[in-house]
Amino acid sequence: MKFSRVYAIILRYFYLLIHSLDRLSDLFYWPTVDLLLWGLTSTFFKKNAPNVPMIMLMIISGLILWMILWRGQYEITVNLLEELWDQNLVNVFVSPIRLSEWMVSFLFIGILKAAISISCAVFLALLLYKINIFRFGFYFLPLLFSLIMSGWWIGFIVAGLILRFGRKIQTFAWSVAYLFAPFSAVYYPVSILPNWAQKISSLLPMSYVFENMREIISTGRFNLHSFLISLALNILYLGLALVFFKRSFEKALDNGLGNLAY
Repeated sequence: MKFSRVYAIILRYFYLLIHSLDRLSDLFYWPTVDLLLWGLTSTFFKKNAPNVPMIMLMIISGLILWMILWRGQYEITVNLLEELWDQNLVNVFVSPIRLSEWMVSFLFIGILKAAISISCAVFLALLLYKINIFRFGFYFLPLLFSLIMSGWWIGFIVAGLILRFGRKIQTFAWSVAYLFAPFSAVYYPVSILPNWAQKISSLLPMSYVFENMREIISTGRFNLHSFLISLALNILYLGLALVFFKRSFEKALDNGLGNLAY
């Protein structure tokens, strides 16, 4: 065994690491996000120890609702990547299909898969933890709608970035949504966050949805004002995201869709 050859292989993978966003995100991004999410959640637990059953209900409900946002974003970005991986994007757009039709199809696929995912999650929550989040009736339905809209605008922003920069930023497809998670207060109230983070949270429609969810669980009341704020922010961000995605697609057309495979 020669150390020089071992060193050469180590060097090869080190260079792969520092030039790959996928590998760097595995090294730093996910540990940071996990530490923030569960560290803040633990703080919430510590302050509300006597109310563990209600906290469990809030956390399981938050987890299930987060799936809606994630699925809406995932279907847009990963389906785009599928076309890039298969080098099929050019084939799609030499057909009569319009960009608007392609985009709408992603939305419907996201809704369909979200419905399947949440049905499975609700069943497992009931089976494993005896928690039925839909005992709150129709209160959660507008929250689901708001969350999937959040997933859509995140998805179109990331898809627009992928159209501009290609597969070298493909890790954004499954990591960007979680960048918003600590500020969205999925598992804990916004009040747990430091002041600077609360200001960021106030700009995110997801934080109003999850605060509303906890209010429904703890008081049985639906906060219409909070929901309307989340809806207005989602409409604003979705409109901006669609404009950005359309311009990114036009730029990709100018540069050649085939170049995006690399």
